[in-house]
Amino acid sequence: MRLPATLANSDLAAACLLTLGMAVIVGSALGFEHLGGYVPCALCLMQRNPYYIGIGVGLAAIIAAALRLPPAVVRGLFLVIAVLMLVGMGLGIYHSGVEWKFWDGPASCSIGATGGATPTNVLEALNSTKAPSCTEATLRVLGLSFAGWNVLTSAGLAAIAIWATVRKRG
Repeated sequence: MRLPATLANSDLAAACLLTLGMAVIVGSALGFEHLGGYVPCALCLMQRNPYYIGIGVGLAAIIAAALRLPPAVVRGLFLVIAVLMLVGMGLGIYHSGVEWKFWDGPASCSIGATGGATPTNVLEALNSTKAPSCTEATLRVLGLSFAGWNVLTSAGLAAIAIWATVRKRG
C-alpha cells in the first residue's frame, strides 16, 4: 500500500494524471471524428478548447513538479487546470441543454464546412457543406451524448485538479 500513498503525495503524479486524462479525452473526441466519421458541431469543437489549453498547462505542471519549483507554482498550474475543466463542464452543460431543447443554441450552430485542395473548392464547400446541428446528438451512450460525457469527464478532471491544488504537501 506504499505505492498509492506515494503517488497520492506527488505533484508530479497528479500533473501526469491530469495531463494524460485531458489528452485521452480530447484524443477520443478526435478519434470519433477522424476514425469514426462523427462530424462535430460548432459547440463540440468549442468544448475541446479547454482540453487543448489544459494539456499545455499540464505539461508546464509536469515540468514545474519535476524541477521541484516552489509548491505555489505547481498549485497555481493545478488551479488553472481546474478552472479550464470547470469551463469545459459549463460548455458541456450548455450544449446538453441545447440538445435536450431546454434552451436555444447559438445561431452559428449549423455553420461549417470541409475544405478542398484549392480556394475554389473551399468556397464551394462553404456553400454546400454544413456541420451538423448542435440540437441533435449524433450518438448517445448509456443515455448521454458526447456533450453529456464531456460534463462528467470535465467534472472528474476538475475534482482531481482541485484536490491537487488544496491537498497538504509532505
